[in-house]
Amino acid sequence: MSPIINTPTPVETNTDFEVRSLDAMCVNDSHLVEPWYHNIKYALIGILFGITFIKAEIVSWFRIQEMFRFQSFHMYGVIGVAVVVGAISIQIIKRFKIKTMYGEAIELHDKTFNRGQIYGALLFGFGWAITGACPGPLFAQIGAGFLAIGVTLLSAIAGTWVYGYFRARLPH
Repeated sequence: MSPIINTPTPVETNTDFEVRSLDAMCVNDSHLVEPWYHNIKYALIGILFGITFIKAEIVSWFRIQEMFRFQSFHMYGVIGVAVVVGAISIQIIKRFKIKTMYGEAIELHDKTFNRGQIYGALLFGFGWAITGACPGPLFAQIGAGFLAIGVTLLSAIAGTWVYGYFRARLPH
């Protein structure tokens, strides 16, 4: 199998962005430049979200292990509710053409399935089962004082870097 080499033709312009935007969950690009203190609202929402994760025991390694051993419905219920709320939210955004709080249009693009998603999901699931942490609760666990999760955070950052480095040669 020969390696994939991206050589732009004279007709192509900005193809790297175009290809990467198809892989992105959200390609909205805000052109607003805000002062630093506007980020405080995101920090407060993040802290509230983290407290919710802690109180709901979503960050509990034992709850996560119960889920992967099929011993408890707790985590499946939380994930199921999140999927339903997300689906309803997307439908509301599409039907009522909801805009951002700054009046920008929200663009939702369809995603096509590819085999790389299977490999990524398996890798994600194995990592989640072993460490008891996925990206959302990871920061809540660190905030709650579980500092050993710092190793998981560094591993996640390293994994993201490795993916970016080998991205062109991976199945997409």
